[in-house]
Amino acid sequence: MITFHNLYQKYAKDVYRFAYWLSGSAMEADDITAETFTRAWTSRREIRAATVKAYLFAIARNLYLEQLRQEKRLIKLEPDHVDPLPQPESAVQHRLDLQMAQEMIQSLPEIDRTVFLLRVQHDLPYAEIARITNLSLSAVKVKVHRVRLRLAEMELNKEK
Repeated sequence: MITFHNLYQKYAKDVYRFAYWLSGSAMEADDITAETFTRAWTSRREIRAATVKAYLFAIARNLYLEQLRQEKRLIKLEPDHVDPLPQPESAVQHRLDLQMAQEMIQSLPEIDRTVFLLRVQHDLPYAEIARITNLSLSAVKVKVHRVRLRLAEMELNKEK
């Protein structure tokens, strides 16, 4: 009766050499060799190869091919690959900036806020804003300009 130790002693070098030449890597050859003998010893199937050596080579080849199929599904990431999702710190900062902008806009008089939002947020033409607010065209342009200046000034003061 053949023991696992005898089987390993007799064929391990041949299986390793075969796996090494298949994979081109000593580490992969070690893994394939170990897994080959594990599968051969724990298999409940009948050996279909003409010899035990051929059977072990068939297992090693199948393990190598299985490994290749798994590697095809993997994508190699570049070391400088950037996660497209914002980092938690930037998400929090963005939320704080948005809250600050809302507070700045809320601090404006209603007519200035209305004119500014209609122009910036809804991209309405100045003439349309003038009709909506019953202001002159030049008054609307001046208000939008002054609100932009005031918000820029508030932003500068916030950074100090």
